[in-house]
Amino acid sequence: MKHGANIYKYAKKVQCDPSKIIDFSSNINSYHPDIDIKLTNDILVKYGDSSYKDLKKIIASKNAIKKKNIALFNGATSAIFELFKHLKEKQVYLYAPLYGEYEKAAVHSNKKIVKINRFDSIKQKPIKNSVVVFVNPSTPDGKFYDLEELFSLWKKQNCTVILDESFLEFESLKSLVNQIKLYTKLYIIKSFTKFYSCAGIRVGAIFSHQSNSKNFTSPLWHLSSFDTAFLEQRLQDNVFEKRSKNLHKKYKKELLKILQKSTLFTKIYKSDTNFFMVKSKNAQEIFEYLLNKKILVRTCSSFDFLGEKHLRFAVKDTRAHSKLKEELDTFKNGK
Repeated sequence: MKHGANIYKYAKKVQCDPSKIIDFSSNINSYHPDIDIKLTNDILVKYGDSSYKDLKKIIASKNAIKKKNIALFNGATSAIFELFKHLKEKQVYLYAPLYGEYEKAAVHSNKKIVKINRFDSIKQKPIKNSVVVFVNPSTPDGKFYDLEELFSLWKKQNCTVILDESFLEFESLKSLVNQIKLYTKLYIIKSFTKFYSCAGIRVGAIFSHQSNSKNFTSPLWHLSSFDTAFLEQRLQDNVFEKRSKNLHKKYKKELLKILQKSTLFTKIYKSDTNFFMVKSKNAQEIFEYLLNKKILVRTCSSFDFLGEKHLRFAVKDTRAHSKLKEELDTFKNGK
């Protein structure tokens, strides 16, 4: 499995409608209230503001930065590829395992790739004037790292630092966004789809020093008027944010308890975000069993330094958790 959320492929495999799949492979916020944006003629007929100044103003306010520190893209993956296109450095260090699109972007930009095993060799020193990529909290294990020591090392090596903070909001973890005005070679990737529960809204961003933003190019109107209207509303919805964090805390405890009580896993990795990685010698068998019960989980064999013994479960709601518990118990009792 190269990426979570491919419910269409797996629904076809088990011959069911995609809506029948309970998707634990997708690490999107499980709280998604109804929206009240209507598709009016103003949204559909008129050209939107191609500078997206209102959306940038809201994002800037929430992150305590300036609008000129923000470059918007049609999703975080587009932001990643655009950034790599502009980097002149030839050597890239990927702190792996991590989101697979970083390696694809580096290959596409003809970079030399070195992979650092986060679990065993995190203090490995990159060469001077290289690029380092770090996802924090990490994927697929969900660990949040205090990067003070590493960031100091990277700066001493004059590295270009790409830091992906797409899973930060679930637990109000510390961002390094305050460093972008101090270190011009720091780029922070933000995906708004995870916490703000909008995978179908394709908006991603790069936060960086104002001298960098002018280097990025995007076509006119690369974000739709509906994308911007939705995200403007959701980013300003304080009730959504508070409710999300409260439910996340509740649902995360539920899922952890289910995974622990199943006794099917030799290790459940401590997580600082909205998913858990687990280890089991029966991981592939568990995956296939759950899939046949229309429950999709994320296999981790496509991640560097992991293998077929690892699975990832995203935090969902009580109904989904109850179904998962039922099927894990049935699987265990049938062994």
